[in-house]
Amino acid sequence: MRFGYFLSCEEYSPSEIVEQAVAAEQAGFEALWISDHFHPWNDEQGQSAFVWGMIGALSQATSLPITTAVTCPTVRIHPAVIAQAAATAAVQTGGRFTLGVGTGEALNEHVLGDVWPSADTRLEMLEEAVDLIRELWQGGVVTWDGKHYETDTARVYTRPEEPPAIYVSAFGPKALEVAARIGDGYIGTQDDPELVQGFKDQSGGKPAQGGVKVAWAQTRDEGVDHAYRLWANSGLPGELSQVLPTPQHFMQAAELVTRDAVSDSVVAGNDVDQHVEQLRSYVDAGYDEVYVANMGPNYVAMIEAYGRDVLPRLR
Repeated sequence: MRFGYFLSCEEYSPSEIVEQAVAAEQAGFEALWISDHFHPWNDEQGQSAFVWGMIGALSQATSLPITTAVTCPTVRIHPAVIAQAAATAAVQTGGRFTLGVGTGEALNEHVLGDVWPSADTRLEMLEEAVDLIRELWQGGVVTWDGKHYETDTARVYTRPEEPPAIYVSAFGPKALEVAARIGDGYIGTQDDPELVQGFKDQSGGKPAQGGVKVAWAQTRDEGVDHAYRLWANSGLPGELSQVLPTPQHFMQAAELVTRDAVSDSVVAGNDVDQHVEQLRSYVDAGYDEVYVANMGPNYVAMIEAYGRDVLPRLR
């Protein structure tokens, strides 16, 4: 069992991201997740650094393994470019890099004016993108004439000794089947044993990474305030997170999410027992690795408290 820290590029500046990673390693976290966004979910979060630049910085500041949670290699960035970026990240980290991928959100992928495809088409594009990325990682010259992508005598020169693992995010049954078939592992954000076990059954027991957010603060009310101010969008139901195109749309939709609803769904404050219980629910769901992010300004206190009081009780 491995516990990692989740770096939220939507909420924190590049210097804060590096600060968190260094503190997480010192506190005893064993790995890092990092989000990949063009936009934040809302203006209150207010950040959105380029993930590949951040991974380069992190590779020099920490020795922890890094997983993108998650990159969309289908619309905004061509899979050939993702293949090059991920290969470089793997070299920079000495092979401690995992490419986490998913079908993405319109929030990030519409920005070049492309049509946002249907869910089935996005899954089809993701599968072809993963095939192309793996082909480019073999090191040869690749001319690709696929349904969704083309390359013309493309070659990735800077490559690690072993290609990175590719973990796939999935929520519904169709996506889970694709993840189990094409992924080296699974990425999820729900402590749902049926979902995790479904992936493991279909994939022959491949590993799974899970992530969760908390709001560390001196009081529960303060923590809920941070979560509600910054991440009320997490309470939006169904496919809204995949189809709304701008932070402004998310802010409008999040007006329907009440503070009480956020309070009911988030672990907030500094009650160590509650933080331990939440992470244990992800362990019990069957994840092999669990990553935790902080919401709000108290990330140093959260990281130190987890290293001192939370993680030792889970190991």
